[in-house]
Amino acid sequence: MNVSFFRRIVVFLTYTSVCFSAGYFIIQLLSVRISGYVQYLATILTSIAIMMLTGYLIHTFNHNKRSNIYLDIIDALRKIANGDYNVQLDFNTGKKNEMTEIISHFNHMAKQLKQMEEMRQEFISNVSHEIQSPLTSIVGFALALQSNKLTKDESNHYLHIIETESRRLSKLSDNLLKLTSLESEHHPFERANCRLDQQIRSIILACEPNWLEKELEMDISLEKVSIFADADLMSQVWTNLIHNSIKFTQHHGTITISLQQVDDQAKITISDTGIGISEQDQFHIFERFYKADLARERTKSGSGLGLSIVKRIIDMHDGSITVKSELEKGTTFTMLLPIS
Repeated sequence: MNVSFFRRIVVFLTYTSVCFSAGYFIIQLLSVRISGYVQYLATILTSIAIMMLTGYLIHTFNHNKRSNIYLDIIDALRKIANGDYNVQLDFNTGKKNEMTEIISHFNHMAKQLKQMEEMRQEFISNVSHEIQSPLTSIVGFALALQSNKLTKDESNHYLHIIETESRRLSKLSDNLLKLTSLESEHHPFERANCRLDQQIRSIILACEPNWLEKELEMDISLEKVSIFADADLMSQVWTNLIHNSIKFTQHHGTITISLQQVDDQAKITISDTGIGISEQDQFHIFERFYKADLARERTKSGSGLGLSIVKRIIDMHDGSITVKSELEKGTTFTMLLPIS
């Protein structure tokens, strides 16, 4: 038998004793001259009546209290159904039971729903802002092209801007679909053995026109390492990170890419001598739509989704990614991926 069972027995015996004592004193206070047997019987009946009365009162009190709790829960559920997630139930019952468990889980659910709603609203706001900016440029320059006073060079310049902004919209749409697919449970995820060094080297060669144009020095050190991963997804990671390094590194800068096996992990490091990222921004760069340097010119800005996609793909492969950077001194991304 557990401690709770003995505690209940003690409470019951104490309660019974108190009720019988109360019945005895009531009969004595009435000072009724009756025989001992009748007095004993009257004491028992009075004590039973007291037990029934107090039991009824306790039951009524608990029932009303529980009914109030149920009504409050129903009211809170109605608010959540109407989109109001700023709801918290607070009942100090004094002990842990089924009702406190229900209230605790309800409060946790309401808190999670509130956070999801805040994220949804922020996401919609960010998407609207990212779409509105290029659309405004496209509409403005399209209207300007209707003027007969423009020179051929001005018209070509405006057309180039419209093309650039259209490509920006297309890339934003593509990244949104890609990130949504990666975060769902239905994205194709096919692992196979792939040579990581060959994959990274091919992407570096594909970016050759970009880093040759800026006359960047490429310091490459790639060990032969094979991992068990989705080759297409991993290719997106290296493409994004290498493009970013080229984009934010000034002319005649240096980009260092290394790959080595450390125990049962592949360690990939991509460093540059570019403009760097502030310490404060480093905590947010993997968040969707976050742009580390708001002062960058538009031609260098992106949608703020690239690093979110990188982080998601690395997480899907049970790996990790960290960033170390200093303004005007460069940035280093370090990835660790399990070999198998």
